[in-house]
Amino acid sequence: MQSESSAAPRHRTVEAPAGRLHLVELGTGPLVLLVHGFPESWYSWRRQLPALAAAGYRAVALDVRGYGRSSRPAARDAYRLLDLVADNLALVHALGEERAVVVGHDWGSTIAATSALLHPEVFRAVALLSVPYAPPGGPRPTDVFSRIGGPGQEFYVSYFQEPGRAETEIEPDVRGWLAGFYAALSADTMPARGEPDPYFVTHGGRLRDRFPAGGLPAWLTEDDLDVYAGEFERTGLTGALNRYRTMDRDWEDLAPHRGAPITQPSLFIGGALDASTTWMSDAIDAFPTTLPGLTASHILENCGHWVQQERPEETNRLLTDWLNALPGPTTRP
Repeated sequence: MQSESSAAPRHRTVEAPAGRLHLVELGTGPLVLLVHGFPESWYSWRRQLPALAAAGYRAVALDVRGYGRSSRPAARDAYRLLDLVADNLALVHALGEERAVVVGHDWGSTIAATSALLHPEVFRAVALLSVPYAPPGGPRPTDVFSRIGGPGQEFYVSYFQEPGRAETEIEPDVRGWLAGFYAALSADTMPARGEPDPYFVTHGGRLRDRFPAGGLPAWLTEDDLDVYAGEFERTGLTGALNRYRTMDRDWEDLAPHRGAPITQPSLFIGGALDASTTWMSDAIDAFPTTLPGLTASHILENCGHWVQQERPEETNRLLTDWLNALPGPTTRP
């Protein structure tokens, strides 16, 4: 009989507020929902699905709306956090479950955190990879990002705000752009100190002009890159980039939850060389207040942004140990 860890993952779609959500599922047991970030897909969790299934969990990785085989609504406002949380809720219910653990990376970390914040009755625990939790509130996001950067340069989040601008850069050579973006944020290929910072664009320039020259990071094969590029060549980048373009709406939508902590059991895993970890160190320092249910916070040495792909075995061990220690549904076959 084929074991869960060696079985082929199952692809299917379910109905959701987005219209259609594509998911990839492996294993049986308590549900663990895996939410990817930018610019990725369910495939970012390819090394976690068999590990979680082997540990006795029903692991489900989705394509977030705007990505892959999931629906891509045309309206920019359709990519607000409230809508993405609604998708997560619909997915849990479509799978016949009442509760789930939610795990997110990059933007998926923010989506997972907001899901746990707004619906603790469904999302019983949350694991955040690369991007730490920062409660809603503070200044308007676009005002903050517009002030980042020195003379003659623009922060990448601000660069992504104007519809069509980043698409014009990326879509003539999606594969090459993705390769450069992944390399720029990976521990073994990121620019050395003193080289151009890939998080900034010179006025009139392109983000790809700041990417490092050279080969792929060790975690990314040519075949892996083909998978990512093939999806974005088919779908375009607008759905993915619209997540950045709704940040001010999120700020308005979540105003009633200003400063609110997430009280469920939680876990954080970040890379020591990841700007998300270093720039947001104050958010990590605030975890005793903002994540009072935090079990552990792990900063992986010599690791960049793509934590679960750069360090899959260590990430799998940390996730499964944490899951196994959680209270609640623990019956596993």
